[in-house]
Amino acid sequence: MMKYIGKYWIMLAPIVRRSLKWHYEKGFAEQVMKKAKPIYRDLLNRMYDIGADNPMASNVYTSFVFIAVWKAAEGKITVKALREISKEVMQFKPLKLAGLFINANQKKGIESIKNTMLKNAQWLEEHPQYQKYSWDFNFDESKHKDGYYYHFTQCPLNTFARREGLLDVLQVMCDVDYLSAGLMHAKLYRKHTLASGGKICDYWFVGDKIENPE
Repeated sequence: MMKYIGKYWIMLAPIVRRSLKWHYEKGFAEQVMKKAKPIYRDLLNRMYDIGADNPMASNVYTSFVFIAVWKAAEGKITVKALREISKEVMQFKPLKLAGLFINANQKKGIESIKNTMLKNAQWLEEHPQYQKYSWDFNFDESKHKDGYYYHFTQCPLNTFARREGLLDVLQVMCDVDYLSAGLMHAKLYRKHTLASGGKICDYWFVGDKIENPE
């Protein structure tokens, strides 16, 4: 069971509600959001405990907001529509502030991505009780000349989605990685995801101004 932390719902729910109102009737949006919050808590109650302080846990908390909304709609929001809603949320202006701090076209931007992932991996090493279900970390700086590469062979969201029959929805959340990369002036090059049946989730971040990266 994952500990409930309210800040993720408080931050994202109003933006999701706004997007729903653009696509559906206001009454429907309000009804869905009202139903979604207890579903959000229930998802966390059924989730594997990877540690609320895990720096990667934000992926669970934010993904579950979207999944809860999708479940609350009871089929009236398609996976395709959820993908569009997630794009609109990621385009919310305050979220774009990330680009002021991380620019993958600069060496320090790539270093920032690298250092963040190394710190995340270090946290997990220091908290072995969460290693069974959390992401693992596999780094290979020799694989590419440009940007930064790493991959996972284990993802708690993938494990959970397979158990809960939510793989189609999870792939929407996987696509959010591309949107997140854009906020950092980066392109994400990816060949595999666990959610789509691959053996790894690979991440190769390159500055979005670099053509033909190596």
